[in-house]
Amino acid sequence: MTWAHHSILNNLFSKRVVSLGVTIFLGAYFLVMQWAEYNEAQFSISDGVYGRTFFLATGFHGIHVTIGTIFLAYVIYNLLTSKITWSHHFSFEAAA
Repeated sequence: MTWAHHSILNNLFSKRVVSLGVTIFLGAYFLVMQWAEYNEAQFSISDGVYGRTFFLATGFHGIHVTIGTIFLAYVIYNLLTSKITWSHHFSFEAAA
């Protein structure tokens, strides 16, 4: 995100698209790994305090990453359609 913001401010089109694409990829990769972890867990949310705490904490983080990835996908769409410039990039900063 910092690399993408720096690239937007310095009007480096290819770097801002690549850096934001890497961020979106890492968010999606995290969600795939979280899904795999949930499928392979030897416990469930009904297995006491540990299960509840684990799924509550990682679930909220997963929701946070999901919403952030969706926002960033919208921002990269705006970057590709030239709706975000070095002087007009509030949607990027709000998503960040």
